[in-house]
Amino acid sequence: MYKFPYFKEDDEKKVIAFMQLNPFVIITGSAEGLPVATHIPVDTRIEADGKLTLHGHMMRKTDHHLAFEKNNEVLVIYNGPHCYVSASWYQDPHSGSTWNYMTVHARGRIFFTDAEGTYQAVKWITDRYEGTETAAAFKNLSDDYVSMMVKAIVGFRIEVVQVENVFKLSQNKDEASRKNIIHKLTERGDGHSRSIAEEMSKRI
Repeated sequence: MYKFPYFKEDDEKKVIAFMQLNPFVIITGSAEGLPVATHIPVDTRIEADGKLTLHGHMMRKTDHHLAFEKNNEVLVIYNGPHCYVSASWYQDPHSGSTWNYMTVHARGRIFFTDAEGTYQAVKWITDRYEGTETAAAFKNLSDDYVSMMVKAIVGFRIEVVQVENVFKLSQNKDEASRKNIIHKLTERGDGHSRSIAEEMSKRI
């Protein structure tokens, strides 16, 4: 990672909140010297014992599933808002432009669940994003359909052993430059720029 102390968020609660707000992650690993990755939603939890775990499910017998079975050491990447920042917005514009962004890397070990664990993983994500009262709610899925689905996918739990973050929000610039960057990003108006501007505003 791009490790500079002024781009690091030291408040663990804010880092966990960021992870929970950005659940669609990239899980990477390797087996037999070949890198693999999958894009997947996860449930980021603080367990009763204080340990950080990630839960979800994936298709069986894909390249990443087979690789993770052989080598369960994984890196999970959480991506948040990001945007281009022009050096013309600095008090001293004669320097390089940059890209502001927020990301978290979680390293850990992945363990695959049994059929009941897979069932619960599917139920969690459906209940969270579909709710319980729509036609597509988990409770409205037929037993045959759920049984077929559970055979095709596998649930997992990742036990996190290390979390690192980069919240690169122009903390290395003077206050006047930061305020102007916020103004320019807000003026630009797209979602990522507005989100970065809001995060920067919290740190003025």
